[in-house]
Amino acid sequence: MIATRWKTPLLLGVITSPLFLAACSQTTSHSLSVASLTDAARSRPYRHTLKDKECLQRAMFFESNRSSRDGMIAVGTVVMNRLRSGKHGNTICQVVGERGQFAPGVMTRQMNSKAMPDVEEAAEAVLRGERKAKLKNTMFFHTAGLRFPYKNMHYTMVAGGNAFYEKRGRNWKPLPDEPTVAVAQSTPRGSARAAPVTLVASAAPVAKAKFAKATYVTAVASQPAKTTLEKATLVAMQEPMQEPDAARFGGTAGSQPVTSFPAAPAEPTMSFESTPENTDAIGAMIAGQSRPLEVY
Repeated sequence: MIATRWKTPLLLGVITSPLFLAACSQTTSHSLSVASLTDAARSRPYRHTLKDKECLQRAMFFESNRSSRDGMIAVGTVVMNRLRSGKHGNTICQVVGERGQFAPGVMTRQMNSKAMPDVEEAAEAVLRGERKAKLKNTMFFHTAGLRFPYKNMHYTMVAGGNAFYEKRGRNWKPLPDEPTVAVAQSTPRGSARAAPVTLVASAAPVAKAKFAKATYVTAVASQPAKTTLEKATLVAMQEPMQEPDAARFGGTAGSQPVTSFPAAPAEPTMSFESTPENTDAIGAMIAGQSRPLEVY
C-alpha cells in the first residue's frame, strides 16, 4: 500500500509536467534570481499584418502578468524567437496557435481588461524590434515557482510571473542571429567655442556715419568740329576787247564813257554808249566767239 501510494503521485507528476511547461499566466514565487529587466536589444522591424499583431497580443495577454511590461516583452521575444527558428510555424499566428504550446483558448478567448492599451503598446514595441537581450536563444518558459527534474533546462530570466529557459541538449545550437538595427548617435565634434560677447551700454553719443556721395563722371565723346568749306565761286572774266569801230554802228569815235567798279581797283575799261543798234551787234559778236572762259 505504501509503495502504491508513493508511486501514484510520482506517475501523475510525470504525466502532467508537459502541461505546466507550456506556461500559464499565474504568478507564484520562484527561487531563481530575477534577471535585470532593463537589458533590452533591438532588431529590425517585422513586417506584419493586423492579424499577426492580434495573435501577438493574445500571447502576451494570456501568458504574462499584464501589469508587467517586461514580462509581456519577454513573452513576445519568445514568440519571435520561435518564428525565427522555423520549427514552430512561418507566421506569428501559426507560432501562437501551435497545439499544446501556449495557454488553452489563447486564440479564441476574449481579451477583456483595462490593461489592453498596455498590451497593445508592448506588442507594437516587439513588432518594431524591441527584444530582451537575455532571451536571445530562449524559446520556452513556464509558470515561475515550478520545479522540473530535467537537466537540459538552462534558465535565463524570470519576468511577468514566468521563468524562461533554453533546452540545451547535446546537439543544441544557438539561434541564427537576427538582423539588428544599428542606432546612430550623433556626437558633436569638439570645436573651439567662441568667447561670449559682452555688450556694454555707453551713454556717449555715437557719431553718425556720413556716407560719401558718389560722383559720377559721364564721358562725352567729343565730335570733331565741322569744317565749313567755302564753295569756290567761279567768276567769268572777259578780257578787254578792242573798241569796235563806231563808224560801223553809226556812232562817233571821240565819245568814251567811263565806268567805275567800286570793289575792284581802278583799271582802264573801255565802254560805249548803249543803243539798240550797237547792243544787238555786241551780243551777236559775243555769241560768235569760241574762246573758253578763264577762271581766276
